[in-house]
Amino acid sequence: MSSPNPAGGAPRPDLRASTNQAPLLVGHDVVASDAALVEAVTRHASAEVVDDLSALGLLAGSAEAREHGMLANRHHPELTPYDRWGNRVDEVEFHPSWHWLMERAVGQGLAAAPWESDSPHAHVRRAAGFMAWSHTDPGHGCPISMTYAAVPALRADDALAKEWTPLLASTTYDPGLRPLAEKRGALAGMGMTEKQGGSDVRANVTRAVPTGTDGEYTLHGHKWFTSAPMNDVFLVLAQAEDGVTCFVVPRVLPDGSRNRLDVVRLKDKLGNRSNASSELELDGTVAVRLGDEGRGVRTIIEMVAATRLDCVLGSTSLMRHSLNEAAWHVTHRSAFGGLLADKPLMQNVVADLQLEVEAATALAVRLAAAVDRASDPHEAALRRIALPLAKFWVCKRTPGFVAEALECLGGNGYVEESGLPLLYREAPLNSVWEGSGNVNALDVLRALSREPEVLDAWITEVGAARGGDARLDLAVEDTLRLLGDSAGLEVSARRLAGRMAACLQGALLVRHAPPEVADAFCASRLADGHDGTYGMLAGGDLATLVERATPAV
Repeated sequence: MSSPNPAGGAPRPDLRASTNQAPLLVGHDVVASDAALVEAVTRHASAEVVDDLSALGLLAGSAEAREHGMLANRHHPELTPYDRWGNRVDEVEFHPSWHWLMERAVGQGLAAAPWESDSPHAHVRRAAGFMAWSHTDPGHGCPISMTYAAVPALRADDALAKEWTPLLASTTYDPGLRPLAEKRGALAGMGMTEKQGGSDVRANVTRAVPTGTDGEYTLHGHKWFTSAPMNDVFLVLAQAEDGVTCFVVPRVLPDGSRNRLDVVRLKDKLGNRSNASSELELDGTVAVRLGDEGRGVRTIIEMVAATRLDCVLGSTSLMRHSLNEAAWHVTHRSAFGGLLADKPLMQNVVADLQLEVEAATALAVRLAAAVDRASDPHEAALRRIALPLAKFWVCKRTPGFVAEALECLGGNGYVEESGLPLLYREAPLNSVWEGSGNVNALDVLRALSREPEVLDAWITEVGAARGGDARLDLAVEDTLRLLGDSAGLEVSARRLAGRMAACLQGALLVRHAPPEVADAFCASRLADGHDGTYGMLAGGDLATLVERATPAV
């Protein structure tokens, strides 16, 4: 747009008009626009499951959902420890947009609903929905994830499982501190880490004292990191007479009184701002033992495994979301005489980012399918080894990925309104929570040394693609040689975990992805390795990869 120049000559540009700016990315189906996700869900479930997720995908890609996500992160949770009369209440208030997001996540069955479902593909559906809905706001995925993960741990005690599972699996979002009997739906949390121990939960000092009532204790200690303190129930570790033990801690007791969970403060975190993460003091907190005394780690590990899966799903979603924004931008932004999307070097960057998303998506949905088929010994063993592999690898690669996607937008990507800074702050989170990179790499070694069936499962899974690509075959052989170096395994645990994960991704892509995707992945990730710098693909069908990366509106 321009206006006449009173001095003559060319018209002056209208300084109030904006040109060459990408429109807001809204109005697309987050599920249907993701070719890799659609293919994986169809492969491990059915096309009907993809169709069933269409309404969720459309809502996740709407302007309304985008605005709620931004508002939930702009208006942080606020702690009110005491009411106006001085009574201890420990209430955390959330912005209405948080509740809008939570209501839809629970309503779509993204919490614990799959555990009560008759569908053979319930966990694949939930995984795809969780990835899609996380595009709105990653923070509220935390209580959704913990609620999902609590159910398999609660199964250590039939009575407790029957008491809590129906409400955790409910698709009704019913916030507020009330007795269980008055709730139509419930949410769960987890309290493991303490100040002196972190990931070393056996160093915890919180004490559990029996009350004399069968299975009931009081807890006394300080929990360093407990997210979503307004949830209805928490699985907590504490030291009983026979060692670390798992306990079920209700937020409100059956008589309607509030259990003694004093919220000391809310954490001031790098990201994940919409979600309240807290320190708790427990002093006479009523708890019910879950599992045997001294077996707490083994009991709660089922919850940890499920939350690790969601870390993989969440990181995959962060990558997909940031790539959507980058691909959308370069498709609408012109520079140096043409669209950025038509520039060979930008195509290389976007194509390389798409490869990362393809591999992460294939592995994430494969893991969800293993949960659906948990009674199969191969699936159970594969889940045991592939979860820490994927948690280490996918989550570790996310921060660099999101930084590269942000850079595609240039200075626009560094501005809060773009949404990319929010994703960038969120990107390291899943690599830290539920066991850092080192913890997961060492867990891989632990599984390999104690459970020989897990290596057999990995070999079987990658072996299904044998002969499909010589570079993959060679990478698998090199990885097996790494396993033979028993003296240096611990110091090279990260390298081993990364190679095992990349081989697993490569095998899935060779077997199932379009040939141009599998070829480019094996060439860049297995033959040459990948130093974390995107946009260094040596040829290949870049245009097809860019097309798969670009959301359709």
